[in-house]
Amino acid sequence: MYSILKKRYIIPVAASGLLFVGASFSGDFFEVAKQIEIFTTMFKAVNMNYVDETNPGELMDKAIKNMLADLDPYTVYFNEQDVVRYKINNTAEFTGIGAIITRKEGKLIVREPYKNYPADKAGLKAGDEIVQIGDVNLEDFKEDAGQLLRGVKNAKIDIKYKRQGKILTTQLVLEEVELRAVPFFGKIDDKTGYIVLNQFNNKASLQTKEALEQLKRQGAEKIILDLRGNPGGLLHEAVNICNLFVPKNEVIVTTKSKIEKHNNVYKTTREPIDTEIPLIVIVDGKSASASEIVAGALQDLDRAVIVGSRSFGKGLVQRPIDLSYGTQIKITISRYYTPSGRCIQALNYGHKDQNGKATRTLAANYNAFKTRKGRTVYDGGGILPDVELAETKLSGITEALVKNDGIFNFATEYYYKNQNLGTNIPNLTDTDFAAFKQFLKKENFSFDTETELALKNTLAAAKKEKIDVAIAPEYQQLLTSLQKSEENLLNQNQKEIKNLLLDEIIKRYQYKEGLYLYYTKNNSEIKKAVGILNNQTEYNTLLKI
Repeated sequence: MYSILKKRYIIPVAASGLLFVGASFSGDFFEVAKQIEIFTTMFKAVNMNYVDETNPGELMDKAIKNMLADLDPYTVYFNEQDVVRYKINNTAEFTGIGAIITRKEGKLIVREPYKNYPADKAGLKAGDEIVQIGDVNLEDFKEDAGQLLRGVKNAKIDIKYKRQGKILTTQLVLEEVELRAVPFFGKIDDKTGYIVLNQFNNKASLQTKEALEQLKRQGAEKIILDLRGNPGGLLHEAVNICNLFVPKNEVIVTTKSKIEKHNNVYKTTREPIDTEIPLIVIVDGKSASASEIVAGALQDLDRAVIVGSRSFGKGLVQRPIDLSYGTQIKITISRYYTPSGRCIQALNYGHKDQNGKATRTLAANYNAFKTRKGRTVYDGGGILPDVELAETKLSGITEALVKNDGIFNFATEYYYKNQNLGTNIPNLTDTDFAAFKQFLKKENFSFDTETELALKNTLAAAKKEKIDVAIAPEYQQLLTSLQKSEENLLNQNQKEIKNLLLDEIIKRYQYKEGLYLYYTKNNSEIKKAVGILNNQTEYNTLLKI
């Protein structure tokens, strides 16, 4: 490990690893070799001469990670500990607790327990704060707490957690947890099947195929494939899912790189399940990568109507590469292109603004392409749906509520005030919304808008310069105006906020399965998709059939 290597060994190891990468590009060889030599001598000088003892491993780790951060957020270095901690298991099976858990502001919070998995069986619920794992008090534990929840199957782990101000105890019994790529499928009506695909692991196409075949056996003559919130995953699984609906030997995606071996054309390789069944794909701003490959290919081939809002816009492909001493790099190796030839990458990481943020391709600079039947589609900014729905886009104020847990925390409070709701779906009234706004005030909720942050920074600077008392009246006036503006925005976006509140509340009582079941009857995007499928003329017109 870097932390135990002597200084005289760390330089050759680092240099040889970097030289190997640089040697692949003969045109830049001299410049790469020059920079490596400069870095090597500088790193050696620091380690030998700095006034205090240094940790060569930590210095190198920070140097590499900060260097890669200047490229794109997907090119990432993993040191030995990172590889052990975060190694991706593409079988979608691992020993775990069956819950989404996040660490925020030093707190380990249960976000969502999965039904009938260890966390759920142990009685943990969304909103619980885990304060102790085994004999480790998390208040004093600054490392990755998730490693404390790993172990062999049937291992027992004692947990202390805080719920509504009370400290409770339970015991987790670890088991194999399979995260299903298709967590839900069912029939919306007698003729319409609905499939939720929320990740592209190596079981994604198999589970989608099984769902499709079962729905067809149950009489489904139309299909809705829901890719909302799906961040992507394995490229070949995206190709295989398209293959369920398009013929063999159809080009689905092409990757292009400056390195010849990374230039590939990915075609369907199997006989399809159904090339005729009417198909709608729903996407949103969180549908990315492999989701966009599926949506983009089916759109370009005029095989499906795309409904929702513009997708994320990730047109880059990564590959993990093993390095020396158990380290690894996940590196962007190519861009991908849909069948019509468009790259839907939205952010240009090679051109950054004055704040160091990647610039977004302007709509005026999008290039037009043609689908197989001659429909016009565009590159540069994700997949634009054939039927764009305003309700799938979140306002800035709502995004802030989601990001800073305003909706999540209110749902927690709502659940414990209404524990007898059971399977009943609540009707969120104006009184409930007023309670929500009051909750935000009580919690001193911060929307973290640019204006709000600038105002806070102004006060901090004023306190530092000891002039805060002098500007207090003006500051309070601005703060009051800002708060009034934020409340107006809350009122203006009440409908979408209520929808997200209801989604979170339903999950508290009925898990994710209950939410999907609710969607089949009440979700506006699904209703729109059903309407299009039930109107053959509209469907055919959209696809130029």
